[in-house]
Amino acid sequence: MRHVLPLIWGLVAILGAIALAFVTGLIHPYEKVNGLWLVVAAACIYVLAYRFYGRWLAKQVVELNNQRVTPAVRLNDGVNFHPTNKVVLFGHHFAAIAGAGPLLGPVLAAQFGFLPGFLWLVIGAVLAGAVQDFIILVASMRRNGRSLPEIAHDELGFVTGTATAVAVLFIVVVALAGLGFAVVNALYQNAWGTFTIAMTIPIGFIMGFYLQKFRPGAVAEVSVLGVILLIAAVLFGRVVAQSSYAWLFEFDQPTLVWLLAGYGFLASVLPGWMLLVPRGYLSTFMKLGVVFLLGFGVILMAPTIEMPRVTIFASGGGPIIPGTLFPFLFITIACGAVSGFHSLVSSGTTPKMIEQESQAVVGYAAMLLESFVGVMALIAASVLIPGDYLAINTNLSADALAAMGFAPSRIAELSRLVEVDVEGRPGGAVSLAVGMASIFAALPGMAGLMAYWYQFALVFEALFILTTIDTGTRVARYLIQEMAGRVYEPFRRMNWWPGVLLSSGLVVGAWGYLIGTGSISTIWPMFGAANQLLGMLALCIGTTVLIKMWKSPYLWVTAVPMLFVGAITLVGSYEMFGMFLTKASTLAAGQAFALYLDAVLVAVVALLGLIVLSDSIKQWYGYVVLKRPFTSSEVVVPAGGGTAGRMQTAVTYDEPKKAFRLPHGGGCC
Repeated sequence: MRHVLPLIWGLVAILGAIALAFVTGLIHPYEKVNGLWLVVAAACIYVLAYRFYGRWLAKQVVELNNQRVTPAVRLNDGVNFHPTNKVVLFGHHFAAIAGAGPLLGPVLAAQFGFLPGFLWLVIGAVLAGAVQDFIILVASMRRNGRSLPEIAHDELGFVTGTATAVAVLFIVVVALAGLGFAVVNALYQNAWGTFTIAMTIPIGFIMGFYLQKFRPGAVAEVSVLGVILLIAAVLFGRVVAQSSYAWLFEFDQPTLVWLLAGYGFLASVLPGWMLLVPRGYLSTFMKLGVVFLLGFGVILMAPTIEMPRVTIFASGGGPIIPGTLFPFLFITIACGAVSGFHSLVSSGTTPKMIEQESQAVVGYAAMLLESFVGVMALIAASVLIPGDYLAINTNLSADALAAMGFAPSRIAELSRLVEVDVEGRPGGAVSLAVGMASIFAALPGMAGLMAYWYQFALVFEALFILTTIDTGTRVARYLIQEMAGRVYEPFRRMNWWPGVLLSSGLVVGAWGYLIGTGSISTIWPMFGAANQLLGMLALCIGTTVLIKMWKSPYLWVTAVPMLFVGAITLVGSYEMFGMFLTKASTLAAGQAFALYLDAVLVAVVALLGLIVLSDSIKQWYGYVVLKRPFTSSEVVVPAGGGTAGRMQTAVTYDEPKKAFRLPHGGGCC
């Protein structure tokens, strides 16, 4: 095998290079691209990245070691800290990070053409997104599962810690609003989809109690049970939608917002094993099943990509995203390439569930899989005729679109096939569902079932989104409790019920308000900018963590993507600030308030980002160039001995042999 494996990896690299040449137009530049080449190119790059770059990060950069006892084992309380089966762990982490971003971001960014989005999805995930998720996950795991703001406070001091905490809290709320907006638009007046999504809550409870109380460790059994119940819910949803009880599940948008907030509150306050983890694990089956089925459909049917490689909207003036390709392509795609929101999951629930350090590679692998989801979403949107794509994602008339050079062609036929009027439903969810349904309905034996596939795709999207909303709300609750704990100590106790209820209520109330007062043109760009800015902060903190692990030769791993993500985000924030003010000046005072608020929020979070970055660079210079001693909050507890204690590193960087000086009675190294 030593001689065969290099040959196999070489063939994978060659195949990926050929596929990428077709995608970029180096081969047959004037012909439309087959969707098959996008799948092949992306898959080859991901496999090579995980095998070589991901393994190198794990072995050389962070040096994962199963001899260290993880917080899930040491601090097991059965609620927040608990060792988790590695398959369930991967399912939970992937479900938690893979929300609406990788689905809707690439769909909306298709306005600029499919090629820029594809390249950023793949390159950004391999070199930035997956690196950020993995480094922060390891950093949190080795610090008792502490959150990103707490790590920043411990490693970089009060100024950076406080700025990070405020920025993170704002970003989480905006992110949850952006994700929630998409699911509300997809489910309003949709009894089939609403019923199916509602049923995943009791199914999650059944799975949680089955695995925790009735049959502990029976992962295979609970998996089969969950999948059967989920399929039954999808199929029975159509029966409900056509029955006299359909009105029970047909809600307007304001009602859906607060129902969504109620679910987020419930998932935040209940023990993780009861609803959060099993529901996330359940949704992972559907997510992965649909993504791979979609990939199979693309490979089998080889659909033609109708969207041009680059459109005229690259220079600005687009009807969906009004800005130019740089920086708004990167801000719009957001989660599919690099997502600051992921760093909250990587320092929130997942590090409290890892049984052995080697399992932390889920941080790198899950991000690559999410990026692949983004590629599939981009393909599903790009197989639509551009005029139809724009007719779904804007409220412009057919004449207005035709004047732009993108006349709708099959929009009436598509509405008839899916049994829903899809014209003028912006947000990306509906156009993605139509594109997915078009691919699935073209499979052998699926003709005439496009309406079923459309509803199935909407349920699939909503599951993605809700799983991120429940985990995100819980993570935001942790953040508020940690911040409030500096003022009133009981808040630091994660199981103190007054703190749990109050912090959860504040979170869901904030993102529910933003959904109710915003639109996709304001919430999504703001979500994208805030999310990317948090990615910059996470990479910044990851750089500090590497310095304190004596890994300065590897700082480029986090510093290079940090600089790029920071540049696009700050430029985007500046342009958005101007756009919000300009638009607000044309509206009445009551209508303009939300836009003025958005402008202020964008400015504040960008300022906080600059504070964190400047303070961090100053400290890096002291540690790396001036060789100043530093302290680290990393916890070292080897298997079989020692007690938990923070390392108090007091060594200068140029010592030939570096050693830890632990507090009296602390752990050993």
